Amino acid sequence: MERIGEKAYLVLENGRVFQGRRFGAPGELMAEVVFTTGMGGYLETITDPSYWGQIVVQTFPLIGNYGVIPADFESGVVGPRGYIVKAWCQAPSNFRSEGSLDAFFKDRGLCALEGIDTRTLTKIIREKGVMNGMITSDPDKADIGAIRAYKVQGVVREVSTKEPYVMGSSDARLHIALMDYGMKKSIGECLVKRGAKVTVCPCTTTARELSDMGVDGIMLSNGPGDPAENVELIENLKEIYKLGKPMFGICLGHQLLALAHGARTEKLKYGHRGENQPVKDLETGRVYITSQNHGYAVVGGSIPADMGRELYVNVNDGTCEGVRYTDCNAFTTQFHPEACAGPLDTEWLFDRFFSMIGGSSVCR
Repeated sequence: MERIGEKAYLVLENGRVFQGRRFGAPGELMAEVVFTTGMGGYLETITDPSYWGQIVVQTFPLIGNYGVIPADFESGVVGPRGYIVKAWCQAPSNFRSEGSLDAFFKDRGLCALEGIDTRTLTKIIREKGVMNGMITSDPDKADIGAIRAYKVQGVVREVSTKEPYVMGSSDARLHIALMDYGMKKSIGECLVKRGAKVTVCPCTTTARELSDMGVDGIMLSNGPGDPAENVELIENLKEIYKLGKPMFGICLGHQLLALAHGARTEKLKYGHRGENQPVKDLETGRVYITSQNHGYAVVGGSIPADMGRELYVNVNDGTCEGVRYTDCNAFTTQFHPEACAGPLDTEWLFDRFFSMIGGSSVCR
């Protein structure tokens, strides 16, 4: 099929220019350019709020072959600011599909490029590190200084729910508060299918408000941006974990709870994004293949010894992938157990959380 998109370009902050063709919505934008290695799951990527403020590059060459399936969306928003693929499928085929990526992107205002050498682009990011870029129709007018100055900031409040809402049955035997820092809905679904009523709470919900709700446990969700900039939310968590309720944090939730305990975070060279990240359990020696999406990591050696210890590490680069706390009833993971990189690889961690609350999970 002939590719007929208008010419457009990705301009990196180092001056490198990639030519491609537009699909989706028109427009120009600046954002942080990151890549993800997932061979499938592009709908979950596109609707993951953790990609807020970023241009996502898919390393798998063909994207869009099973169309657009709203039931697979992870949220009601489009996470990335821009999207880049080698080729998008103009004739998707799946009995669940309700349209093409092109039409969906036009409806949601997402600018996308195809035809770019995504292999070379990914290698540049791997070697030089994450950098900013601009999607534009005229690369000669791109302001390199402005591209370099772009920052992803203030994004957690943008993506968090403004009002609490309930997932699951109101008469469920357990009540769990899910702090929304940019959550994927599958986290809530993993709690609901185990027999919990889940109240999704704004990121600013206080310890007093949680106490008044009478929750049995607290879940800390994933989300976008630099964790250390969320000073108010970190201070809030210092009070929340003192409630003594069982807590389980994922991704940004993992990072924020570590910062609340006095640990440090650092920006990774190019982050971990994809479905094939190996993680080692330091207690058992077992290695799991995990799904991940993050550009920052907790510095393992900065966790105060009297408060907690590393529970998991990344086999590739040794970065912290999880913490077990000893000063409160909590554990966290950098990876996404709800995403099931293998058949059900680490989803059992939700069962661990339920056992901490004092009830066995009842999967439905």
